Amino acid sequence: MTDQRLHRRRFLRSAGVMLALPLLDSLSPKSLRAAESASPRRMLLISNNLGVLPKPFFPQTNGRDYEVSPYLVPLAEFRNDFTIFSGLSHPGVVGGHSTENCFLTAARGPTKSGFRNQISLDQFAAEKLGPVTRFPTLNLGVNIDKANRSLAWTRDGVLLPAEDKASALFQKMFVQGDAAAVQTQLKKLEERGSILDTLLDDTKQVRERLGRDDQSRLDQYLTSVREIEQRLYTAREWELRPKPTTTQLPPADIQDQKLFFEKFDLMLTMARLALESDSTRIVTLMVDAFATPSFKLGDKEHSTTGYHDLSHHGQAADKVRQLEEADRRQMTLLKKLLQSLADKRDGDARLLDRTMVLFGSNMGDSNTHDNTNLPILLAGGGFRNGQHLAFKRDNNTPLCNLFVTMLQRLGVETDAFGSSTGTLNEINT
Repeated sequence: MTDQRLHRRRFLRSAGVMLALPLLDSLSPKSLRAAESASPRRMLLISNNLGVLPKPFFPQTNGRDYEVSPYLVPLAEFRNDFTIFSGLSHPGVVGGHSTENCFLTAARGPTKSGFRNQISLDQFAAEKLGPVTRFPTLNLGVNIDKANRSLAWTRDGVLLPAEDKASALFQKMFVQGDAAAVQTQLKKLEERGSILDTLLDDTKQVRERLGRDDQSRLDQYLTSVREIEQRLYTAREWELRPKPTTTQLPPADIQDQKLFFEKFDLMLTMARLALESDSTRIVTLMVDAFATPSFKLGDKEHSTTGYHDLSHHGQAADKVRQLEEADRRQMTLLKKLLQSLADKRDGDARLLDRTMVLFGSNMGDSNTHDNTNLPILLAGGGFRNGQHLAFKRDNNTPLCNLFVTMLQRLGVETDAFGSSTGTLNEINT
């Protein structure tokens, strides 16, 4: 009994090591060569957890000749580079604001007792593609409540905290430590490896005393440990490689939550830099409007109340006006992002043509806590864009059908994700 307790303590201690390694995915030298020689696809996933006002967002007509809605006017220059979807949602994902963590997971019943989230689209893609960049994914946030909200979730339904400091992200991507700092990091990786070696030695002794079911569970656990060993090895390879360079100056963090759009703009810039430098090919960005207090709307105007309270406008004219202004500013920032991706060359194509940019929300209408008919805009990615695809408003098509289509364009060999029932071939070229 004493011996078994000792091993149990070691399992728990080693689990702490596992939890400390979510961003150590990297590449073997062979994968590095393959990644450098390919023309990669990329994906940027953006969600505002309070959404937008539906009426001025959705076009009134369908197809390729749809009439541009008021919110799409700032994006008119890129009309042929994006598609608007209506009639999409996640089946069974209801409960108002509680659905905010399910936008990329489609996990049903977030308000039910014992709810457990599922793996998010970004993490699923990273698993399938394998480690092809220094960071398999980057998870960012604006005014994010780190303890409770994230777009990124592990296969075990564990929240991955979002990075909301641009300076920390810049340093992670571009600042090369001196020789001593690199050696310190390598030593840390080697120490973690030695702990895993000890764990493997211990479990070999315990395994012989376990029943068949427990042996199976232990084998699954050891498989995870071996995967971490590989991550440690490839992380060491990345520590020995120089980081990419950029002409961008190190950013100054914006601490004031009232500067909502300035922070949003800064994190979109950081996401673009991450994709341009090939630091990663998958980025998520949660815009936590729910946690945003009264914010700056323009040069001389602040919202009269917090973003959440505004979203429950009850058709009050002044609140609706402020929300419309906020939504238009988001569209303006999205236009700026698309312009920067279009201006950047990626081999023989625009970076925009090889980057899928998804903008959407878990809320179809925050005023009524409606989680159907979600506002979805997909830009770039080499799709057959320039259209409004309208599905049934009373019987929505699963949003995961679009996710599967995006995964396939990214190079993931799968025909299912979440609640998918197929793909949206209407945008495939």
